[in-house]
Order: sequence, then structure tokens, then C-alpha cells
Amino acid sequence: MADIVNKETRSRMMSGIRGKDTRPELLLRRALHARGFRYRLHPKTMSGRPDQVLPKHRVAVFVHGCFWHRHEGCRFASTPATRPEFWAAKFAANIRRDQKVVATLSDKGWRIAIVWECALKKQANVDLTVEQLADWILEGGAFIEIGEKDPGS
Repeated sequence: MADIVNKETRSRMMSGIRGKDTRPELLLRRALHARGFRYRLHPKTMSGRPDQVLPKHRVAVFVHGCFWHRHEGCRFASTPATRPEFWAAKFAANIRRDQKVVATLSDKGWRIAIVWECALKKQANVDLTVEQLADWILEGGAFIEIGEKDPGS
């Protein structure tokens, strides 16, 4: 299947996709800060450069885009019809890298939180997500993954 836009347009569109300071990241950041949590952003010295690190709690927070990180069962994790082999390899590499980063940080004693983009799409979800994340940070669990329970809603 051919792409619906030309190569130059697709390149411009893809180059506009941000790697950090995305809308979901900013929403989560503001909400955590409002609850009194203090953090560092994208530390270069940490494996995977987490989106937020809360040193006081030894927590690394990753805000994963459902499309790029393949949130299983999520409607935002669609696969493009063009160049399926390229996309399959790209997504598989992303998943392997994510797994390696989580394992590396866990081995170093960090607690890991993965917050999926779909959990931050609606304001009501943002409030629930932040509440769940804040409780987990204070309770001391080793790993949490927060995504919308019913991605179709």
C-alpha cells in the first residue's frame, strides 16, 4: 500500500515528533510537582534517560507513547500499512531497548514507573493516574505500569 502523502511531507511530519517534553510528559510533570514531588528531567547519566527521576524515592518514571512503545491492546498502538517489515523491526527494537533499560535500572536499585500516553489523554484520567502514581511512589513498590483500563473509551 502506498503512502497517502509524498516522501518530503512524510519526512517533515515525522521530524516534528518530539522525543522529550511531550504533552503527556508535561501534564504528568505539572501534576506531580503540584503534589510536592521534586524530580530531575532526562538525566544523561542514567540508562534510558528516564523522563523524570525522583532521587529521594529512587524512582525512574518513563512516559511511553502508545504507538512507539507498543502499548498492547491500546487503540493508539496501530501499525502503519506501508512498509510493514520496517515498522515490525522498528517496534521490536524499541520493545527490546525498553526491556533492557528497565532491567538495567532495576538491577541498580531503581524503582520503575511506566505511564502510558493513553492514561493521560483526558483530564479525569490524568488525576487518577497521578493519584495512583503518587500512592505507589510513597508505598515503595518496585514496578508499576499505568495505562488506561479500557483504551477504547
